[in-house]
Amino acid sequence: MQRFYFDHNATTPVSPEVLEAIVPVMSEVYGNASSIHYFGQMARKKLDEARRQVATMLGATPEEVVYTSGGTEADNLALLGTGQSGHAITTTVEHPAVLAAGSQLASVTHVPVDGRGIVNPDDIRRALRADTKIISVMHANNELGVIQPLAEIAKIAREAEVLFHSDGVQAGGKIAVDVKRLGVDMYSISGHKFYAPKGVGALYVRKGTKLQPILHGGHHERDLRPGTENVAGATGLGRAAQWITDHGAEEWSREESLRDRLEQGILERIPHSHVNGAGAPRTPNTSNIRFDGVDSDALLIALDLRGFAVSSGAACSSGATEPSHVLMAIGLTKQQARSSLRFSLGRSNTAEQADALIEAVAESVAHLRKLAPAYA
Repeated sequence: MQRFYFDHNATTPVSPEVLEAIVPVMSEVYGNASSIHYFGQMARKKLDEARRQVATMLGATPEEVVYTSGGTEADNLALLGTGQSGHAITTTVEHPAVLAAGSQLASVTHVPVDGRGIVNPDDIRRALRADTKIISVMHANNELGVIQPLAEIAKIAREAEVLFHSDGVQAGGKIAVDVKRLGVDMYSISGHKFYAPKGVGALYVRKGTKLQPILHGGHHERDLRPGTENVAGATGLGRAAQWITDHGAEEWSREESLRDRLEQGILERIPHSHVNGAGAPRTPNTSNIRFDGVDSDALLIALDLRGFAVSSGAACSSGATEPSHVLMAIGLTKQQARSSLRFSLGRSNTAEQADALIEAVAESVAHLRKLAPAYA
């Protein structure tokens, strides 16, 4: 049986060009980048080259890129490294990495979103307090793909002299990112979301931003992230970023066409189906669709048995008994939230695969509805 992957928001495969870049580094460039001898300097050269590539993708300078182990660490460094003694503002639809890190701060306000999943910048403004240290609002939502109005929020943060962080894990590599235009002080990315290996990411830290390390050790990454650098991982992150710089716009347009084809086909074929987050700006690869009267886990398993990998929520929350906090935040009932699937496309997906997925979803939903009391 052929299998097709429609869960690229959970993770992506390592791309051929990234694999080609990192294998020689793992076997030949094994020096410690802090060493001054030849082997160490070869490692340093790779590390610096990758830093330049990541900076170019983000519209930053290389000196503003701090390597981390991924998005979760980057989010924690941003929040815990700036706001532990004060008040933080975030939203109700953030990734658990931000929500959990925020819970460690002195106090935090969770600002609600509208029915599309978008936060109102004026609500952020109203949440400001005299002791507010940081605002953290994700760029694109992992479940809905909805894009937040970061530039407007950044203006509010600047006027209040409050630091502004954005979790860009689901945006970096999926839409154009220019941290200067966005106006953020810090921005998190994770390599495995755009075809680099797992275990490597970065935090953009605007020059002049006061940030304290949350780990303690050596003087790596300009005293912000101690520990011997993952040179192979950084090389992969840099090569993936370079591919985005060179080919991203073309690929995003292709994925958006496929996403629209998938949505249109499902909505036309399946009655009582709805796109969650419809009407909001979204990343081009992401669709979250609700199927009334159908349990999402049952549908996910049915599609897996037909060879299609999709998701019933954030991969980091898989196994959770409660429905998605994101879908609840946009006003869905628990039953509606448990009837939604996320489809996230990537470089390997084709129109033929999308059409086959439409057929598989239509047949599976029809079968499951026959078993559901409301549709019996």
